Amino acid sequence: MKPKVTMIAWNQNDNYVVTAVNNHLLKVWNSCTGQLLHDLVGHADEVFVLETHPFDSRIMLSAGHDGNIFIWDVTKGTKTKHYFNMIEGQGHGAVFDCKFSPDGQHFACTDSHGHLLIFGFGCSRPYEKIPDQMFFHTDYRPLIRDSNNYVLDEQTQQAPHLMPPPFLVDVDGNPHPTKYQRLVPGRENCADEHLIPQLGYVATSDGEVVEQVIGQQTVDQDEQGLEPSILDGMIRQLQLEQDQRLGVDQESASSGPQNGEGTPRRG
Repeated sequence: MKPKVTMIAWNQNDNYVVTAVNNHLLKVWNSCTGQLLHDLVGHADEVFVLETHPFDSRIMLSAGHDGNIFIWDVTKGTKTKHYFNMIEGQGHGAVFDCKFSPDGQHFACTDSHGHLLIFGFGCSRPYEKIPDQMFFHTDYRPLIRDSNNYVLDEQTQQAPHLMPPPFLVDVDGNPHPTKYQRLVPGRENCADEHLIPQLGYVATSDGEVVEQVIGQQTVDQDEQGLEPSILDGMIRQLQLEQDQRLGVDQESASSGPQNGEGTPRRG
């Protein structure tokens, strides 16, 4: 097999260069002379993550598709710490990315199974305030492109950046309690009634009908005939404007903002 470099990183003071090779070895080089100093052995699959410590020039982190995470002392060519990302009942999870915290006391990794792994000193109590499974309800909603090749959310026909903040749900699409919904930027100060998503039944691409978060208006509001939230009104207004634009010719559609709020229109 012809060796190929898959990743390269300098240490904190640029004295050393570490390269990951597709034969699963890490090589430490003198950055000035190009001399090979160490072969770091431990990985059993290709490595695509090399992360240097923010202030300690000795420390380098590596992680790969074999599920291994190593902390190396590149000056000595030795491993300091090792973690294997074993997932119960599923084998190991390939590690896709790692990053140190600015103070160098923690690092976080993401894996192929959608997990966020946080390593560091101290206890895990600060992280126990959130549920194990957290997804945005829009994470797997399909996107489409309009006639101008702009990306739109298929369900609401709106540009994703114009949609209101999403709701937090579990892996099955069930919304979390309101105290968790306030963790989403943009929902910190919302009233409780605006943090209860509307659930409905949606047909998937294979014909299966599942219960999912489908709107921003609450069930109570819908039953009582109350005025929907401001976000609901914005979505409906944007939808109405788009429907109106579809009924006019191209010259009219490409004119300036018409909604009274200065919101740019897509011709």
